[in-house]
Amino acid sequence: MIRAAITGVQGWVPEYILTNKELESMVDTNDEWIQSRTGIRERRILKGKDQGTSVMAVNAINGLLQKKGISPLEIDLIICATTTPDMQFPATANIIADKVGAKNAFGYDLSAACSGFIYSLVTASKFIESGSHKKVIVVGADKMSSIVDYTDRQTCVIFGDGAGAVLLEPDESGNGIIDSILRSDGCGAQHLHQKAGGSMRPATHETVDAREHYIYQEGQAVFKFAVKGMADISAEILEKNNLTGDDIAWLVPHQANKRIIDATAKRMGLDEKKVMINIDRYGNTTNGTIPLCLWEWESKLKKGDNIIIAAFGGGFTWGSIYLKWAY
Repeated sequence: MIRAAITGVQGWVPEYILTNKELESMVDTNDEWIQSRTGIRERRILKGKDQGTSVMAVNAINGLLQKKGISPLEIDLIICATTTPDMQFPATANIIADKVGAKNAFGYDLSAACSGFIYSLVTASKFIESGSHKKVIVVGADKMSSIVDYTDRQTCVIFGDGAGAVLLEPDESGNGIIDSILRSDGCGAQHLHQKAGGSMRPATHETVDAREHYIYQEGQAVFKFAVKGMADISAEILEKNNLTGDDIAWLVPHQANKRIIDATAKRMGLDEKKVMINIDRYGNTTNGTIPLCLWEWESKLKKGDNIIIAAFGGGFTWGSIYLKWAY
């Protein structure tokens, strides 16, 4: 059986660090309030004119190609998971492919809010499993600072910018993506969305003046759904594959909120030492969180390790993946 295995991972974050202390001078908040509710100390912000999501994705992919020693011409497909594309069109994946020199690859964007990376990973795995594609890159990247209202203390403390990319290749040894469960429920749209900028409410002076091009989030409603959704789906994939917390080497959770991560680990019966957490340094980079975790923990991963990846995002979207690490 051919499975899609992650054979390489690379991350990239901007240099500029936005600390909780700096946020105190921008909005009515403080370090203790932010850390107690989210677990975040600081986040990275992409600065500079005409610097979009593709800039971070290109840096991550170039680093990945260099690490693996492969030519961009070998890449068959690039899927970009993003909520903040460079433009409405063309797809940011197309811009990325051009910038890295992946002349033989086709590509497209996938939008599923914070679950976009795991949706993309499962989608990409099907191209590998079918035998039609040999080298597929999935990159999760978001410049969340571009849609954050820095006068809204409920949301501006949460998000940061960053990107991570993985290479998927065929594996016949039993490693790779074993199983996945993906879910969505459109009832969540009312609680977490960007009001204007789409076809339903195009940009006007009115929408700009009303600050409707920023993230709108009803924190308590989203938190309640996220805790249950991410915890339940992670426990479900364990049960489906006859696994317990003792069988799992690592949980790779979407970095939205430390309390949500803790609840997921507890529901799985997982020791906190087996949970990848970097939200304290990067905040919620949306589609970048999971690959950034894999990048930072890469040296600790062992071939054959049982890994659970889980995410929850606006839409609502959520899901989990069970894979065996391939190197």
